[in-house]
Amino acid sequence: MSEQKRPPRMRGPMGHGPGAAAIPGEKAHDFKGTIKKLLIYLGKYKLAIALVLFFAVLSAAFNIIGPKILGQATTEVFNGILAQIRGTGGINFGYIGMIVLIMVALYFFSSGFSFVQGWVMNNISMKVTYRFRKDISQKINRMPLKYFESTSQGEVLSRITNDVDTVSHSLQQSLTQIITSVTTIIGVLIMMFTISVPMTLTALCIVPLSLVFVMLIVKKSQHYFVDQQDYLGHVNGQVEEVYGGHVVMKAFNGEKECAETFEKYNDTLYKSAWKSQFLSGLIMPATNFVGNLGYVAVCILGGTLAAGGSIAVGDIQAFIQYVRTFTQPISQLANITNILQQTAAAAERVFEFLDEEEESPEAENPIRVTAENGAFILHYTDENGKAVSEPFHGNVSFQHVSFGYNPDKIIVNDFSAEVKAGQKVAIVGPTGAGKTTMVKLLMRFYDVNSGRILIDGHDIKRFTRHDLRSLFGMVLQETWLYNDTIRENIRYGRLDATDDEVLAASKAARVDHFVKTMPDGYDVMMNEESTNVSQGQKQLLTIARAILADPKILILDEATSSVDTKTELDIQKAMDKLMQHRTSFVIAHRLSTIRDADLILVMNNGDIVEQGNHKELLRQNGFYANLYNAQFESAEEAS
Repeated sequence: MSEQKRPPRMRGPMGHGPGAAAIPGEKAHDFKGTIKKLLIYLGKYKLAIALVLFFAVLSAAFNIIGPKILGQATTEVFNGILAQIRGTGGINFGYIGMIVLIMVALYFFSSGFSFVQGWVMNNISMKVTYRFRKDISQKINRMPLKYFESTSQGEVLSRITNDVDTVSHSLQQSLTQIITSVTTIIGVLIMMFTISVPMTLTALCIVPLSLVFVMLIVKKSQHYFVDQQDYLGHVNGQVEEVYGGHVVMKAFNGEKECAETFEKYNDTLYKSAWKSQFLSGLIMPATNFVGNLGYVAVCILGGTLAAGGSIAVGDIQAFIQYVRTFTQPISQLANITNILQQTAAAAERVFEFLDEEEESPEAENPIRVTAENGAFILHYTDENGKAVSEPFHGNVSFQHVSFGYNPDKIIVNDFSAEVKAGQKVAIVGPTGAGKTTMVKLLMRFYDVNSGRILIDGHDIKRFTRHDLRSLFGMVLQETWLYNDTIRENIRYGRLDATDDEVLAASKAARVDHFVKTMPDGYDVMMNEESTNVSQGQKQLLTIARAILADPKILILDEATSSVDTKTELDIQKAMDKLMQHRTSFVIAHRLSTIRDADLILVMNNGDIVEQGNHKELLRQNGFYANLYNAQFESAEEAS
């Protein structure tokens, strides 16, 4: 099974794993550490961010100069009116007109710089979003199967969609606002000091009071934002799970329980979201209230100074504008802290996913596998450093294999078996004996705790996972189908196969007959859950895919469990032909289907308790004989 680029929306779990899908518990949250990681992640775009900073500073600077110049116009109008009253002169409209033109130019350039920095920042945000999703997509392919068998699909999807979108939107809104606000505060403070030091000091008295309000609110609301992001993933996971198993849920009257579970998650999400938004919404009114107190104090002091002749009327008007401008970015920064909390909560979940444990590293000098003239060739360097190329045969050896999904709970104790090239090997035993687990170990979905698995005398850990899995073809009890045509679903077994090869594999797997009865034939699109074909037809499609792959080692895990008896006999003939000259592992519960196997491995509680062919095992009158006779008796009673 080639590990080429996977088409979208691939579905179907790989048998039984360490546990059912579960929602992770509450995690440790590191606001400062997450923001630091995010800044490092943004380091790739430091030149673009520097450009944003430059244009944001220019935009703010042109905006800041405006009130000071406008104050001169106000002073000119005030002085002109006084001169008219005294009869000593009038208003200089030419001077005022020049000031108006300067103001128009200032605000025009300020808007232009603001547009440029917004456009650049939006570009950065989209690139970061693209990079996040690309890194997550690549990370998924490097993660061990146990992660996905213990984490709900909705939880993973929430990190890829909701959390990445939250980070993206926050970058768009927050970064430019932070730059603009900081620049505005510094610039306005300088302009205020140039107008009046006493009035500036009075205005600054509001800052510590505002910060106290902000810190109290932020401290209270932080953990609610974390809970909001976490439970958003919980809700998505529950909806995904219920939607995927909707038929089963309806069949077992589970609507009430599912609704209660959803209500529980949704209620927690509602409470955390409501509290976080309510508390963050208090920041702006609180800072505005304090700002208005400062505004009143400045107006009183400014009037007193103007009456004493120590400040011009236009300067008072400019200063009042600066006070308003000064409190606005402080309020914006306070509001941004709210957004940053949400960003940190979302980014932390993304980084947690990117930091998850990956599969064990590949061998330094791996054995390479190439296909030449329909045969596989192994290329490696021997102990003497000599390059060796040899044909692949398909001998498999299990040597004292021990394994547990959890290290403290071993389920395969001491598994040993020798399988010769071209043999048909059946693995049988009761449910939970470890049959499917052995297949997962063989394909390195998991690595053994101790012991070795050899292929043609080489430890499978010496192969790259890609090359190792290219030797295998799999037909599992659970079907793997995705949202594309029937033709492309079959072609997934070998992506470079021609339409004629796809058709030949379809005929061999008895797919061609039922496909031709469908309106669009091989061009029928499989829907999201592949419900427009029956379970048996889905299994036939996966068998056709395996036939097309033409592997050297074949794995069949209850491959015909969902088809009727007549179809099973037809498929068995096709599979027998496919298994010729190939090493085959057949996991079966119906023992009548594996009577012609060259070797039967009987498993119980993770160990091989018996092995031999069908006749030998019956003569032993042991565990296998009991299993076989029990099925035979059950069949007789049913008839």
